Amino acid sequence: MSADTEHGEGRAGLGGPPGGGLTTGEVARRLGVAPTTVRTWDRRYGLGPDAHTDGRHRRWTAPDVARLERMCALTATGLPPAEAARLARSGTPPAPTTTRGAAGPPPEPTPRRSRAGSGLRLGDVRQECRGIARAALRLDAAVLDELLLTAIADHGLVAAWTEVIVPTLQAVGRKWETSGERYVEVEHFLSWHVSGALRRAAPRTVAARPGATTVLACVPGENHTLPLEALAAALTERGVPVRMFGGALPVESLVAAVRRTGPAAVALWAQSRTTASRPLAQHVAAMEWGVRGARRRPVLLALGPGWAGRTVPGLARPSGLAEAVAALEPTVAP
Repeated sequence: MSADTEHGEGRAGLGGPPGGGLTTGEVARRLGVAPTTVRTWDRRYGLGPDAHTDGRHRRWTAPDVARLERMCALTATGLPPAEAARLARSGTPPAPTTTRGAAGPPPEPTPRRSRAGSGLRLGDVRQECRGIARAALRLDAAVLDELLLTAIADHGLVAAWTEVIVPTLQAVGRKWETSGERYVEVEHFLSWHVSGALRRAAPRTVAARPGATTVLACVPGENHTLPLEALAAALTERGVPVRMFGGALPVESLVAAVRRTGPAAVALWAQSRTTASRPLAQHVAAMEWGVRGARRRPVLLALGPGWAGRTVPGLARPSGLAEAVAALEPTVAP
């Protein structure tokens, strides 16, 4: 048993004698939420401790914490806080909104928008963003995987990426940028699970077809691969053969990959203007292959914000995943 003290008071185990239990700060750390969130749930939804101890400091027993854990689990699914709090207090399970494997299709959920979520500035986004953000902040791998895969299944890969995943990634990125070195683990955790969900949601790799392959790679010095992974999954979903080379592909390796695959299209991602290279794009766009008299050149797409202001004649610059897919599909049509 720990002998830690806080505010000069001894702390007994959860469910211990009067004066024992956890402080609000300890409960918040255990749940992976901010102490202000715990206090708000107490004040707004009546999820505070059942018993009050003498003094100013509140103590949370095992049943108190169990209610809060249930509140976290329910809000992580995207349930509105007021409804989640009602269910957490009553102990009754939520009404099923999606039932896989049951007779007949589940009822169509009504899309909801959220303007808040776990201290992240999410803005006006889909309801699922809040649940994903909460699961990421709690580092809850199982819930995060389920929410990501459900979003992809419900909305389709492109819409899930654009309307659910990207806004959540951006909110976590803003949180990290404004908090010093804090929340880096949340960003890495979320990115890793998004990458896994994209691979799990996409079908098997499509077999190569002569002249129909798309090469995807980050430019040298660029390691932001997640948008390319989304594009690879979306193209694979549509039956397009993809060869994905990931981050920071050296120039000589990129040239070798293009020559060996003879692709119909090449997409180069650059997150930063310092990595986007107009000479490289021009070189790749000018590459040819095939027999004399029937040689081909790839359609070249410059993807990512790094290409802003880097004009190359004939170079396509789709502004998002849907536009990139729409630009690439015709180039590889049988």
